[in-house]
Amino acid sequence: MQEPGLDRHEWETEWQDLEERLADDPYDALFELDDLVARMMEARGLPLEEREAQNETEPETVRQFVEARRITRRVGDGEEVDPGDVGFAVNAYRELYGVLLESGLDR
Repeated sequence: MQEPGLDRHEWETEWQDLEERLADDPYDALFELDDLVARMMEARGLPLEEREAQNETEPETVRQFVEARRITRRVGDGEEVDPGDVGFAVNAYRELYGVLLESGLDR
């Protein structure tokens, strides 16, 4: 069993590294941002996709993640993605990171 707060420390350390990479290459950093936020959501018991006819405890969080992930996948597929969309995804991941880091949904 992992010690309480260990995930948080690991996430904060990983995020600091990613923030530095974002300045150099936001397109490339998207994939690691997506991975970090996905792991945080799973640790909080949140789904990684919207599910019809199911009450989510954090529906806006899930919707925001789904949209950021959609943009990230488009970049990964080699599609031409507007820099504004990449900026949206980065900001969405930043917001999600903050919300998830501070949420009291620890398991």
